Amino acid sequence: MEFRKVRPAKASTEVAQQLLRAIKEGVFPVDAKLPSEAELAQMMGVSRPTVREALAALSAVGLIEAQPGLGNFVKNPTESMAFEALFLLESEASCLEIMEARTVLEPEVAALAARKRSEDHVALLSHICEELEKLASSERFDEYFTADKRFHLALVQSAGNSLLAAALTPLINTMDQRIYREFTREYYMKDVQSITEVASLHRKVAEAVERKDAEKARAAMQAHWLRMWRLVQGGENPES
Repeated sequence: MEFRKVRPAKASTEVAQQLLRAIKEGVFPVDAKLPSEAELAQMMGVSRPTVREALAALSAVGLIEAQPGLGNFVKNPTESMAFEALFLLESEASCLEIMEARTVLEPEVAALAARKRSEDHVALLSHICEELEKLASSERFDEYFTADKRFHLALVQSAGNSLLAAALTPLINTMDQRIYREFTREYYMKDVQSITEVASLHRKVAEAVERKDAEKARAAMQAHWLRMWRLVQGGENPES
């Protein structure tokens, strides 16, 4: 019999549990605005990144909704959502499930973006690519990773489909979770060469979108995710 290492509960899990309990007890009813990240961090004695990780998991399963410039608002919660939120925070397997879902969805989103993008979308994607190329170093990983997330969110917006955005945006937002960042740093962006390669793949997607070449946009995004699966699973991927 093999035993797994016992790990203490993560601080972000405790934050999520307290928020879930407050929502369940009606402290924050449906449509109520949650305190800001800074306020929650101060009240619970944790860092803002820890709070952000907890909020990202709650958002990913639909318990809360982040409204840019306004804050986080409670949606209609269920017991299954609560369980899934904690699963996203605690299980490394959840990273693989998130990757799998994004591998299925994002190539098609890239193709749709190539067909429907505006000039403003093109300019934004190109600008973010320039940021990625400047930040491509291990020392600036956190800055790079934040820009990486912005690229994927911008691509979703370029596709101009609100239903796809609703499905994919919460998955992309899980990039704020510490476990996902550590997972990615370990396998996908472990050195300067790796980070530069990833930046190049983003540039290929952006260039295909600019040329309105849906097939190449799809292929470039597939290559982006295929690289991840090869590194993480030794050549296996969801479509193999």
